[in-house]
Amino acid sequence: MNKLLLVLLISFSALASNKVLFLGDSLTAGYGIDPEKAYPNLVRDILKKEGIEITVMNASISGSTSASAVSRLKWSLRGKPDVMLLALGANDGLRGIKLHSTKDNLKKAIKLAKSKGVKVILAGMQIPPNYGPEYTKEFKKMFPDLKKEEGVTLLPFLLKDVAGQRNLNLDDGIHPNEEGHKIIAKTVAPFIKGAL
Repeated sequence: MNKLLLVLLISFSALASNKVLFLGDSLTAGYGIDPEKAYPNLVRDILKKEGIEITVMNASISGSTSASAVSRLKWSLRGKPDVMLLALGANDGLRGIKLHSTKDNLKKAIKLAKSKGVKVILAGMQIPPNYGPEYTKEFKKMFPDLKKEEGVTLLPFLLKDVAGQRNLNLDDGIHPNEEGHKIIAKTVAPFIKGAL
């Protein structure tokens, strides 16, 4: 009887696991480190310690821009995620892509996710002032604007306490190392928890 109860509890836990889709670029894919040590998996481990089971769906691709958001989301929706962390836009900014184009791409992805009942967390991004102070300022502002317009949760800055910290990034100074991913996971976990 105890064995049967255990099997039922395990089965229920598997069914009850929340699916969290991470749709991003190299920052979320875990470029330069063991993908298992990228922040989406660390978020899973943090929440597990709090008694919250999640299944990580990491659909992040290094080098990707917001232009691929909708097509990748359409594919990922087959897995029926409950929550999506949308962490795209950094590569758009680094390439100087027109902001209205990036914003439109992110908005379309948000609308599609919401239409399927997926809760959306938008990860804010910031960029160095390569394209001038006006572009940099407007880029940063784009994310709170999307929050207001689409009524989604905004995680203000994905790389909070990590960006610009030499000891928390790889030699390229852009991509977080394993220690950096641990800090990002601590930033992200409460937002995922709040959406579940």
